[in-house]
Amino acid sequence: MGRVLITGMSGTGKSSVIEELARRGFPAIDTDSDEWCEWVAEPGTGEPDWVWREDRMGDLLTRSHEPALFVSGCKSNQGKFYDRFEHVVLLSAPLEVMLARIARRTNNPYGKSEDEWRQIVHNVRFVEPLLRRGATLELDTSALTVPEVADRLVTLAQSR
Repeated sequence: MGRVLITGMSGTGKSSVIEELARRGFPAIDTDSDEWCEWVAEPGTGEPDWVWREDRMGDLLTRSHEPALFVSGCKSNQGKFYDRFEHVVLLSAPLEVMLARIARRTNNPYGKSEDEWRQIVHNVRFVEPLLRRGATLELDTSALTVPEVADRLVTLAQSR
């Protein structure tokens, strides 16, 4: 069994690929929901941060999932769980591709305002390099279709 974390910035295709994996019958969890996340105050600043509910993620990752488990998300506390995944896959794309996808998408309101666009640019500059350091694989989704990304993730999960 392979546990695969699919992470990356907004607009790289996390939601689309997790939906494709679920459609194919795999356990596939999009963690961007109240079920998996909660708002907390960042230590030191008191700023709100949308993080994984550590108890729920811990429970999920201790259960057996055959033939694989796919989890998508990008949260500030996800690194605490990297050792429970066989693979941490960073989905990436050029910034202009990400912003164009975000402008077109209808299933998620995030990224529609100028402030959110500035936050996305900031995250690409400062957060994405941190994700890249923790990743076991990076896939540039600008060159792949959603089914192709899903195919590669399934192959990876089964290659343990």
